[in-house]
Amino acid sequence: MNLTLNPTDLSAAIIRILQAGLVPHVEGSPGVGKSDIARAVSKTLNLKIIDLRLSQCDPTDLMGFPNVQGIKARYVPMETFPIKGDSLPVEMDENGTITHTYDGWLLFLDELPSASRAVQAAAYKLILDKMVGQHPLHECVAIMSAGNKATDKAIVNAMSTAIQSRLVHLELAVNLNDWTAWASANGIDSRIIGFLNYKTSLLHKFSPDHQDKTFPCPRTWEFASRLSVNQSVSMKDLPLFAGTVGQGAAQEYIAFAELYQSLPRIEEIIKSPQTVNISEEISIRFAIATYVADHLSETNAEQVTKFLDRLDVEMQVVAYRLAQSRKASLLGNKEVYGRLIKLATYLN
Repeated sequence: MNLTLNPTDLSAAIIRILQAGLVPHVEGSPGVGKSDIARAVSKTLNLKIIDLRLSQCDPTDLMGFPNVQGIKARYVPMETFPIKGDSLPVEMDENGTITHTYDGWLLFLDELPSASRAVQAAAYKLILDKMVGQHPLHECVAIMSAGNKATDKAIVNAMSTAIQSRLVHLELAVNLNDWTAWASANGIDSRIIGFLNYKTSLLHKFSPDHQDKTFPCPRTWEFASRLSVNQSVSMKDLPLFAGTVGQGAAQEYIAFAELYQSLPRIEEIIKSPQTVNISEEISIRFAIATYVADHLSETNAEQVTKFLDRLDVEMQVVAYRLAQSRKASLLGNKEVYGRLIKLATYLN
């Protein structure tokens, strides 16, 4: 039985666990978006995130710093941790005016399995008792942790049974539909969205024994998007993208991106949506789906939707998901809305 969760279901499970006063621990391969999910959960719950990389900590960071007072010493907590009596966190503008008040904090203990055994032991009290040294955490602090899987040969130290039993364990799986929805809403280059919906296996292709300096995964594709946005992409860029997603994935992505140069222009599509030539080559059809999505607007929707009707359903889904994420006003257009209703089963 498959016990992994896609990002949407994982986020819901994390929220449920936090609301029960427990601590979720998310495992997943490197680069699949564990930190992004933590940030999304903190936003949903209106919590200010505290991102603490345990692999970079020593036990004193979690237990507090010893401070001598008279003939006794006590541990003073680091300012990282909100303790009982602290005010709720706020955001301020440049004039010092409060613009937002949070309902609390999400203490995100990242890279927990990569921490030394001593740091893991120091985290026992923090996770179970919600105390740092002798000081209780603020009652509005929620805690979650994350880390890589031991089977991926990342830097991982086995967790003791003592800390294992203090956590609710979840495993994240990469999901193309969830990633496409996220990518469409977060400005990922359309060429990358189209390419990964065409070459689905390259969204996350990780082997613990891989020989490249890097590998394709959601994190590295986001890096590749930063290098692509508002830039032409050609084979002269191979060293750049090979150093980002690996040589094989880079070569295939660049070849796909170069297809954009041969696509019919949006003006041709608007002029003759039902007769303009469309190649039968699948890669080109995915490319044109995302190209058209970038140019779909309220003023050309009637013509462009007729053109999209000629593409396969999965390509229409990619196009409309991208278009509506980037231009919410399209939901008010009757042509677009009608297609979305028709494709609802596939979009969900």
